[in-house]
Amino acid sequence: MTHWIIAPVILPALMAPFIVLAARYHIGIQRVFSVVGISALVTIAAGLAWGASDGTVTLYQLGDWAAPFGIVLVADRLSTMMVLLTAVLALLVMLYAIGSRWDERGRHFHALFQFQLMGIMGAFLTGDLFNLFVFFEVLLIASYGLMIHGGGTERLRAGVQYVLFNLLGSTLFLFALGAIYAQTGTLNMADLAERVTLIGPDDSVGIRLASVLLLMVFAIKAALVPLHFWLPSSYAQAPAPVAALFAIMTKVGAYAIIRVYTMVFPPDLEVTAGLHGYWLMPAALLSLALGMIGVLAAKRLDRLVAFSVIGSMGMVMIAISLFTPAGIAAALYYIVHSTFAAAALFLIVDLTRAGRDTLSLTAAPPVAGAALTAALFFVAAIAMAGLPPLSGFVGKLLILDASFASEQVVWVWAIVLGASLISIVGFARAGSMIFWKAQSVEQPAGTTPAARPATLCYVAVGALLTLLIAHTVVAGPMHSYMIAMADQLFAPGPYIEEVLDTPGKLSEPKEGQ
Repeated sequence: MTHWIIAPVILPALMAPFIVLAARYHIGIQRVFSVVGISALVTIAAGLAWGASDGTVTLYQLGDWAAPFGIVLVADRLSTMMVLLTAVLALLVMLYAIGSRWDERGRHFHALFQFQLMGIMGAFLTGDLFNLFVFFEVLLIASYGLMIHGGGTERLRAGVQYVLFNLLGSTLFLFALGAIYAQTGTLNMADLAERVTLIGPDDSVGIRLASVLLLMVFAIKAALVPLHFWLPSSYAQAPAPVAALFAIMTKVGAYAIIRVYTMVFPPDLEVTAGLHGYWLMPAALLSLALGMIGVLAAKRLDRLVAFSVIGSMGMVMIAISLFTPAGIAAALYYIVHSTFAAAALFLIVDLTRAGRDTLSLTAAPPVAGAALTAALFFVAAIAMAGLPPLSGFVGKLLILDASFASEQVVWVWAIVLGASLISIVGFARAGSMIFWKAQSVEQPAGTTPAARPATLCYVAVGALLTLLIAHTVVAGPMHSYMIAMADQLFAPGPYIEEVLDTPGKLSEPKEGQ
């Protein structure tokens, strides 16, 4: 048992109180420890991902208590990839927060940021549904503090809406966990995967109800229609670095659906067969359509980007709802793309805000550093809209190709292609209004032009876009790795054997076979 698996959880958990207790009045020291801590997190995450790249599943038992009685963390291809994605995103977002001085606009930004990372990392690594709930609550508490960072009535109102809606999800999560435990006597995912198969159709009411409730909870986290109401205002009003970090938050919901509904409630499980398929695909298609219509109808740049996140999650969930290796692989490729693209757009919105009186899509004098900001927006908009040659186009092709095996293939193609056209028009309208028509508006006499944002801000955004380009260049190897990851998810035997310490047991033929 290696202790490196718990490091992504324990490192930010220790860094946060240290920053509060030892450096609460020294912003420079807070910045140093935050950057060093997150850099170490990137290194550890890269090591874990490398160790899992050959298909190895590694187990960590807290207190050396064996599953299913003890708390376990599990590192496989999927969990380590999501941990690495989060760590890289967090480092670039932190650099932007420092460069833009957002971390100075309120108290405890760095400590809350570390607690947020703790919750995200724990959610990706845990092998237990109850501890998934615990880490969801850590996410909720830290994210609320980050969301209202800097103050303001609108931000507070959006934060309250965000908390109330997610508390509803937490309540449903507890109901689901209670139903699962009453039926099976365990909440360990590997143990559940075995026990659920022993439930007969006549005794399946409780587990079927729990399956639906869990799907609703994860759909709230993923901002699927009609459970998406909390996202537009919350993300639009949040500080830019916080909104950029939140680009990974919706992916936690998608990750949970992939993990639970390929291991615990797989598509071929008799007692829950078809439950998640009845409304997941329609909800995903509606999310994509509504998100991109919101992009076209938005009157402010920040809300436009928030609606594009809903649309991108619709794309991810379309691929996931296929519940095939090809669909899951396409979804995972698109998750990496949409995380970096959405984060870059939220930061570009802040660059625009720095030199403009309003984010309304109306003509105004040119923003400070308009040429460079416009170029960054152009690249990020191409990526989010799914135009060639960037990874958004590749991801959409993969999803469309995977949908050929689905009965809803016509609906998928029609809505994906239609939504792509709408998003192109929406982003083109916003870009031309803010960056092109601004050239025809003169600066009012007597006004002082806004200062150009710090170079570090442009470095952070440029790094995110560079990662998008790299994701496109290595699309072939990345997709091959995602295929291997999906195959591992649909054959969870080694995962279950490692967690429950039952080598070979799952490979033995069952009676009657």
